[in-house]
Amino acid sequence: MEYKDYYKILGVARNATPEQIKAAYRKLARKYHPDVSKEPQAEARFKEVNEAYEVLKDPEKRKAYDRLGSNWRAGQEFRPPPGWEAHANRGADSVFSDFFESLFGQRGGRRGADPFEGLFGAGAAGERRGSMAGSDQHTTVTISLEEAYQGTTREITVESPALDGRGGISAKSRALRVKIPAGVQPHQQIRLAGQGGPGLGGGPRGDLYLKVEIAPHPLFRLDGKDVLADLPIAPWEAALGASVQAPTLGGRVDLNIPPGSQSGRKLRLKGRGLPGQPPGDHYVVLKIVTPPADDPALKQLYQQLRDKSGFDPRAGM
Repeated sequence: MEYKDYYKILGVARNATPEQIKAAYRKLARKYHPDVSKEPQAEARFKEVNEAYEVLKDPEKRKAYDRLGSNWRAGQEFRPPPGWEAHANRGADSVFSDFFESLFGQRGGRRGADPFEGLFGAGAAGERRGSMAGSDQHTTVTISLEEAYQGTTREITVESPALDGRGGISAKSRALRVKIPAGVQPHQQIRLAGQGGPGLGGGPRGDLYLKVEIAPHPLFRLDGKDVLADLPIAPWEAALGASVQAPTLGGRVDLNIPPGSQSGRKLRLKGRGLPGQPPGDHYVVLKIVTPPADDPALKQLYQQLRDKSGFDPRAGM
């Protein structure tokens, strides 16, 4: 069998980075794909490019391939070195060459590389000529914190690459209504199976991954599934204790403030955070707000409090 120089096939140096290998592959896959290419022997070149990428994109396969050394030349008669471990019979329907099968056998994994990864395909080559699964697509939607708490439905527009009648590539828009479940968290992804990029040659569509972001809220902030909110209280409420109403995502609730509370104290409302199994909690963070002494009578009361309490907030410093 003939030795295949996978680096030469992709047109990259032996020390090329994974990013350089991927970029070279995508360029050649686009050029030689049988459904769009007018190049001579496009199908054979397409398979050759896929095989080279299948090896060089995988760190283990690439390391094993590099063990053969750099003295081999493309087309040179080749036999696997003695003791080479991959000895699997070449299947009748294999899309890989004898050279690949002699090195990696059926350990080579899925058939084909990632044709048009990020453009057309994220799946492997299929049984049919030039068949490819569509690419997985990614998009982002921003919702309010109230929508994250209650759940919501959004209409989104997705653009997918498509072949026009002349064999060119154009963008086609689709509108989708997406149900966002209650309790969704920031950066969470929702998978919509079969709603990604179209396949080629009869291949299935890829998946669409919807990343959810939550807009900042004027009152509440998130910590995982827990919700936190500052609650302003008066000095006498902190000192004497009080019953007040505190806002939560589910509405206002009665809250008892223990006597002697200080700013920064957290009071927990169990299960009133984002829904889930289990749900998050809501934490009220007390913030003592002092009335201004802009009235003579109020100023006199502050002076009396100072003189009678003898309180020194810096006594421990």
